Amino acid sequence: MAGGPSEPERLQLQSRVWEPAGRALLREIGRAYRRGVDLGCGALGWLRLLGEVAAPGGEVVGTDVEPSLLAAARAMLDQEGLRGVTLREDDLFASRLEPASFDLVHARFQIAPLGRAAEQLALCRRLAAPGGVIVLEDPDSGSWHFNPPAPAAERLIALILRGFVAAGGDFDAGRRLPALLASAGLEPRVRAEVVALPPGHPYLRLPVQFSVSLEPLLVRSVPAAELARLRAAAEREIADPARWGTTFTLVQAWATAPSSSVNPRAAGS
Repeated sequence: MAGGPSEPERLQLQSRVWEPAGRALLREIGRAYRRGVDLGCGALGWLRLLGEVAAPGGEVVGTDVEPSLLAAARAMLDQEGLRGVTLREDDLFASRLEPASFDLVHARFQIAPLGRAAEQLALCRRLAAPGGVIVLEDPDSGSWHFNPPAPAAERLIALILRGFVAAGGDFDAGRRLPALLASAGLEPRVRAEVVALPPGHPYLRLPVQFSVSLEPLLVRSVPAAELARLRAAAEREIADPARWGTTFTLVQAWATAPSSSVNPRAAGS
């Protein structure tokens, strides 16, 4: 991304920001796992977290459709000396993973950009072993703010939300996760977290970074020159040593798969 970190670096920063929320959720679930999968793990995702709670001799599998992100994840894992992690190139919508083979199935920030929520949940149900846990994490933009207000950055946020919809996703997908799980006959549980970002925190720049990666979509709503002006103004706002912010809300919803065999309807048959 222009003027900022590379996409793998951005994703690794994102993973570090949300790791405490993931650890809190795993403590609440309170189980060790023989085999866990992080769908769409990107450059790190939940791989480190799953490695921490895996049962002795357990396996963690991370998947992504983009080989360069898997390469970045492998470099990070090797750097930290994390073992027992298998990385596989795989498509959420044409997965080759083994059905009913994972005690924990996790997907973070997949429904928001990609949509097709029912298909994604069907994959999670197909992969979950009987009695396994399915965990979905997606955002809710309601808490995404700057203090004091940053008009240009918050205008970028509004454009970004529209850009997600134009691409077939929904940035506020987190709001619907419990209903999604319930619609599949599961019993959802839910928790949510917001992170306060102090002045100078690199994650404050997320609206600017998204405005670069989504520019082909955003220029449908605003002229390119106006987008560039907003981006420059947002950079100045975020650089203010007195300005802090709050992230979007991370919604975490989870449910236990039936202890019997996989529901054929949920498996897509």
